[in-house]
Amino acid sequence: MVADVSLDVKGMACPLPVVKARLEMDKLETGALLEVLATDPGSVADFDNWTRMAGHELVESEQIDGVYRYVIRKGA
Repeated sequence: MVADVSLDVKGMACPLPVVKARLEMDKLETGALLEVLATDPGSVADFDNWTRMAGHELVESEQIDGVYRYVIRKGA
């Protein structure tokens, strides 16, 4: 799945990955896809909780070689 915007927050620790993703998401139109690349293991729970609470959809979530990749669809 190809995202509209990609955000690299590798090396940042909680809560910065979610904070940076929220700021980027505010710039996008409803339905747009944001890809986030992170290395913080805590980001798994953080992105799951944040997307549900904010009304966004966590479309993809995977971990490859220590990099966590999230694709989030902006909700209304």
